Amino acid sequence: MPAGTAPARVSQRISAIAESATLAVDAKAKALKAAGRPVIGFGAGEPDFPTPDYIVKAAIEAAGDPKNHRYSPAAGLPELKKAIAEKTFRDSGYKVEASQVLVTNGGKQAVYNAFATLLDPGDEVIIPTPFWTTYPEAIRLAGGVPVEVFAGPEQGYLVTVDQLEAALTDRTKILLFVSPSNPTGAVYSPEQVAEIGKWAAAKGLWVVTDEIYEHLTYDGVPFTSIATAAPELGDKVVILNGVAKTYAMTGWRVGWMIGPADVIKAATNLQSHATSNVSNIMQIAALAAVSGPLTAVDEMKVAFDRRRKAIVAGLNAIEGVDCPTPTGAFYVYADVRALLGKEFPTANGPVRPSTSAELASLILDEVEVAIVPGEAFGPSGYVRLSYALGDEDLAEGVRRLQDFLGQAK
Repeated sequence: MPAGTAPARVSQRISAIAESATLAVDAKAKALKAAGRPVIGFGAGEPDFPTPDYIVKAAIEAAGDPKNHRYSPAAGLPELKKAIAEKTFRDSGYKVEASQVLVTNGGKQAVYNAFATLLDPGDEVIIPTPFWTTYPEAIRLAGGVPVEVFAGPEQGYLVTVDQLEAALTDRTKILLFVSPSNPTGAVYSPEQVAEIGKWAAAKGLWVVTDEIYEHLTYDGVPFTSIATAAPELGDKVVILNGVAKTYAMTGWRVGWMIGPADVIKAATNLQSHATSNVSNIMQIAALAAVSGPLTAVDEMKVAFDRRRKAIVAGLNAIEGVDCPTPTGAFYVYADVRALLGKEFPTANGPVRPSTSAELASLILDEVEVAIVPGEAFGPSGYVRLSYALGDEDLAEGVRRLQDFLGQAK
């Protein structure tokens, strides 16, 4: 360090991490609402439904039991690990033992644990793009190198084996696979999943697959676990999941990681120093969720499906917006490239946004609708909207977008 230069207060490693764009947009929207502004928030992927009563009841009862006031195993309560293993077999046909499960503080900790456990500095991870904002940051924090493979609306936001092959190098260690997708809502067919899984196995790659939207598919489109579709992967697959989306439990913070015993043991060692066990109360709530029926998500899907159709129709009615119909999760990913460079009237004079980030900021300022720009998920030119909000808010938000964006010249 040159003489007289003060050391950095924050490490380069942490300084390099980008803020979660989705949480930032949601925080700004909530701050404006708290200040009395009529903001419509399409930012966060959070069901507007309450957590089912039987899950809440299990947590309340657990809070009154003194045994839950103490430390428990870092890897999770044995009964919850067993239930997660059984649920995994029930929902995807993939058989694992309870010892292959690590219960984490939400899905994000499972994401970080997986990459921190598998990656050495310089190892590359192929990421189908658009991607959820946390993936590349977790990879970089673990010393890895994210390699983006972009699939646009022309191919349904679904990458091909040929694209993956073109991204492969001698440093590639992991393929990240997500279906249904956040942010696009795209779902790979069983045949596509099997083809990609077989390709990864033939190349000797690990596959880390995030299955948190497994129960949210529409139009008869099935969910397919790559672990089941490509048994050739053997013990080189890690599954990430959690209760947040299926059971409207985003604030409860319970996720999990499933993998081969040696990887789970190593990830458990990491977690034992990072956070130790997940709150026992939350784990017992999660136990009630994964052991119970899927009635709650089936009811939510009826509303999500209705909102999905409404938002797609509403956005596609705007000249310059192309919104493919998603078949999974609760997001739409609209192509707004045709609007960039157009002139929009504002109180301070006309404005010409040149990026989707500028367009999203303009929309929030002018009509108080919060959306997430494509820069958060990959290339500029796109916006993500979550339709996991109430029907009235969705209709009003789309109306405001139609009125404002329809003025583009």
